[in-house]
Amino acid sequence: MTGNEAKDLTTDVAVVGGGMVGATLAALLGEAGLRVAVLDARPAPLDGDTVGRGEAAARVSAITPVSERLLTKLGVWPWVAGRRATPYTGMQVWDGEGSGEVRFHADEAGVEALGHIVENDVILAGLERRLAALPTVQRHYGVRLEALQSPATGRRLCLADGRRFTAPLVVAADGARSQLRDLAEIALRSRDTGHVAVVTTVQCERSHGDVARQVFLGTGPLAFLPLTLEGDSRYCSIVWSTTPAEAKRLCGLSSAELGAALEQAFDATLGAVRVVGEVHRFPLVQRHAERYVVPGLALIGDAAHTVHPLAGQGVNLGLMDAAVLAEEVVAAHRRGALPGDLRILSRYARRRRGDNTAMLGLMEGFRWLFGTDQPALRLARNLGLSGVDRLTPLKRVMMRQAIGERGRLPLSCR
Repeated sequence: MTGNEAKDLTTDVAVVGGGMVGATLAALLGEAGLRVAVLDARPAPLDGDTVGRGEAAARVSAITPVSERLLTKLGVWPWVAGRRATPYTGMQVWDGEGSGEVRFHADEAGVEALGHIVENDVILAGLERRLAALPTVQRHYGVRLEALQSPATGRRLCLADGRRFTAPLVVAADGARSQLRDLAEIALRSRDTGHVAVVTTVQCERSHGDVARQVFLGTGPLAFLPLTLEGDSRYCSIVWSTTPAEAKRLCGLSSAELGAALEQAFDATLGAVRVVGEVHRFPLVQRHAERYVVPGLALIGDAAHTVHPLAGQGVNLGLMDAAVLAEEVVAAHRRGALPGDLRILSRYARRRRGDNTAMLGLMEGFRWLFGTDQPALRLARNLGLSGVDRLTPLKRVMMRQAIGERGRLPLSCR
């Protein structure tokens, strides 16, 4: 629906941003019977009949088993898996400038798969199908936000077309450059990682074998994430994090030249590489909001934090934000409390900030360690990778962390 019928609207929760994280929160709240308004800058929802068909979309996510459980409980995962999702049962990580290497397998973690590579549009289309079936969730597209006000009844969002939404709780799920976060005057710590991600889809000479692979090069990590298209397991989604100058050079190459560069950088692990998708690049900036909550307002997903993609944890952190915030809000709603109460929102912030901070710190440590050219540190990282590969208990702990089994999980993810 367009939502142009009335100018002044009230709801229990207004979610600004209808991407994967915002849609997940709206679905969780809608299933609990709360009235939710999703305000999305996009002009319209995705066409669920066309996403996940034919050529793969450039943007993909590595969905952990914990996130899969969440999407399963929402009734979304069966549709996603039936449309297009590639499981990976193994991971291989090696140092391109040394001999260190570590391999992981799902059997060592006691799971069927370490995760699934899924196009972002497929996940979002599945979530939008769920939202359309929830009577208490209203979606409003083509929204342009102009102001944030604080009346006695909660928070009011003023839109460019004259509409106003008032809710006890407003949630910023509008991405890394969150306008709502800025309107709420929440400060942000931001640091340029010095990397630019080059993203595309390739077809390799050999099958990926359901293994996600990543090599650490002197300029940054290069990941080959497995994709299976129309039963063909020779496809991969590429994320090459490198210097701005190198990213510019790579994007200026012909498809044949870029394929050859990828093959060489990847040690020809999967044989010859052919670029079959559009090539995109975007700067990698690590961000962390100084506060996740203020009275009547909460940040989730990229509006609260962005992390280097080398571990594929970005969207999973955001989905956990949505699950924890929904759990706290629904519990408060059942007690008759207002969802925007700072005491309720602070519980969400306490539960999520530590995990997100630890992941941001870990990714920064990896980026620094594998970006150094100091001989002693290069030797240490090679010995470290090889040592981890030989220590099964340590590998098991690391894999449990990687699949999302960290800390106190919300009930929707257990």
